[in-house]
Amino acid sequence: MPRRTSRPVRVAADVVGLLVLLVCLLPFYWMVTRSFLPRNQIRSPEPTWLPLDGTFANYDRVFSGGTFGDALMTSLSVTLLTVAVALLFAFLAALAVSRFRFRGRKSFVLTLLVIQMIPAEGLFISQYKMLEGMSLLNSVLGLTLVYVAAVLPFTVWTLRGFVDGVPRELEEAAMMDGCSRMQAFFRVTLPLLAPGLVATGVFGFIQAWNEFTLALVVMTDPAKETLPVWLISFSESRSRGVDWGAIMASSTLITIPVIVFFLLVQRRMVAGLTAGAVKG
Repeated sequence: MPRRTSRPVRVAADVVGLLVLLVCLLPFYWMVTRSFLPRNQIRSPEPTWLPLDGTFANYDRVFSGGTFGDALMTSLSVTLLTVAVALLFAFLAALAVSRFRFRGRKSFVLTLLVIQMIPAEGLFISQYKMLEGMSLLNSVLGLTLVYVAAVLPFTVWTLRGFVDGVPRELEEAAMMDGCSRMQAFFRVTLPLLAPGLVATGVFGFIQAWNEFTLALVVMTDPAKETLPVWLISFSESRSRGVDWGAIMASSTLITIPVIVFFLLVQRRMVAGLTAGAVKG
């Protein structure tokens, strides 16, 4: 018989979990509240926990330049393309590595790990020269290409673990019941792999959405900047100093698509887990 956890232990665990949650939410809460404060209150030594006399002036400065929408569309285009292309190629590669035995299979898996160890900064010059030769600088396609190359090794490695966790006997049983190989894959295996696709998609989305250095190198045209690069504009004014209010407001707006994406992904992950359940 498993031992039941005593009530004091459960209460202590709940308290610890609540404290961890508050610590994780504090930076986000601080960013949102600072975005509604005037500049003099943001840098005040006395913190303002509730912006009761807040203002939307910081958000007005964000939208007044007219470049936020362009940066948002660039970031969305690059991020969604990166996730879609990376998942497609990583999914096919993970299936090949997990389901088939071919010469060089172990070397391919080892190469994925080695590529992950290479510092991204060491590839900047070669990537810039490559995109320049292909006339892909300052383009969504060019930035997507380097993002996919950065995300793909980890995505293949992660999906390979999910594919290995799905027994082949499930497909064989479906084929014995009259399904073709493709039908068995789409009806049995793919629903079980949905959580893995979502998890790797989350990784690709976060990495592409928040990436700064590659976007700074590739997107040199101010009209083609992504949101992280566009955010620098509020810290480059020498006459007025760093506009912390606009930075907080911009950061809050940048976080909203990520929150929406996670809300959608959470439902998809649960649906994938239940759709691929095997009855005993």
